This record gives sequence, structure tokens and C-alpha cells, in this order.
Amino acid sequence: MESNYRNTCLKFWRDIKKNDPKEITAVRTVSYNSDTRQFIVLFFNEEYVVDSDQEIIHRRRDGYVPEVLATIIILNYLANARPFLGSDLNWVSVKELPGGTIFYSAFHKTVISVLIESFGHQSSRLMKVSHVLGGQPGPFGDASVVLRAFPEIPLCVVIWEGDEEVKANATILYDSSIEQILDTGISIDLGVYLADELKKLAQGQFNKYIT
Repeated sequence: MESNYRNTCLKFWRDIKKNDPKEITAVRTVSYNSDTRQFIVLFFNEEYVVDSDQEIIHRRRDGYVPEVLATIIILNYLANARPFLGSDLNWVSVKELPGGTIFYSAFHKTVISVLIESFGHQSSRLMKVSHVLGGQPGPFGDASVVLRAFPEIPLCVVIWEGDEEVKANATILYDSSIEQILDTGISIDLGVYLADELKKLAQGQFNKYIT
């Protein structure tokens, strides 16, 4: 698995280097410093510096280097730099993404189950912890929050609280336009990353986010 991630990162770095930075900034909500040859990318309410010469990403405010899953997501966002046509907001389930049904079993295990464990019986905690990632109240379930992974990519985390008679449930909804920006497999990784970050925050693991 580690080897697969490494190869994926290498491919995305190559793809980024092949593109003119002006072409990337024209179709992505990012900035580029021609002096340092670095992109600045907003990812879940934090600015990250992407240095394709050194092939490294770090958080702008403190130099924190993101884990491999976040790195792959950010790289795919830049590497897939093609015109974003946009659309009216249209929430869809993972099964409605191109090829999404193939990933559903893994999505349930690594996303839905994690969210149920963390918030299924205390849905009010979702809003309390998600503000760190820029979460805003959403319109679904017993509790939901809308977050922006990137400026063009909103996600909605939804919790249906359980009790003695009804099982808790959860999901992450995507805007259908995400297929214009990320590969479906990377969209699944994005859900996994978000569920894991929310779980850490629910457990009080705030160290990563402290200035």
C-alpha cells in the first residue's frame, strides 16, 4: 500500500510539472509565486505550500507536513488542472459518482462506520469540532455540516442519531461537480481523510491544529 501511494504521488508530481503554472492557476482557485516557484492551496481552511521542485507540501503557517493521504488529494487537485465548468449545488451520494458503487463497501467501512462511531449517539458534537475545519451548519439529518475541502469542492457530513430502537447512520455527500476536479478514487480518499480528521477532533486530538 505504501508503495502504491508513493507511485501515485510521483505520477501526480510529474503531471503538475508538465503543466504551465499559469494554466493551473487559470482553472484552480490557487495562487503561484514565480519567485519561489510554489503554489498556495487552500485545503480545509488552511493554506498549504506546494513546492513541485522539491516535491514537498507543508502548511504555510507552521511548516507541518501533511500525511500521505492529504498529500495525494492536494496533488490530484493540481494535477487534474482542466477547466471547471461548475454547476448549481447538487448533493449526491458516493454511489452516484462515476464508478462510485465499486468503492461503496470500502467507503462504508472507512467513512460511514467511523462517523457513526464518533457522532452517532452525540450528533451535536459534529458542529462543535468541525468548526476547526471551517464547518458550517448543513440542512440534513439530525446534524450536518458543510465543509470545503478546496474552494470548488464542498462536502456535507450528515449524522442521523440512533437510540435504543433505531440504529445510527451517517454519510458524506458530494457536490456532483467534484467529478470535474478529482478522480473518483481520490474523492473516496477525501471522504476517508475527512472522517478520520473529524474522529481525531472528537477524541480531543487538537495538537495538529494548534497554532
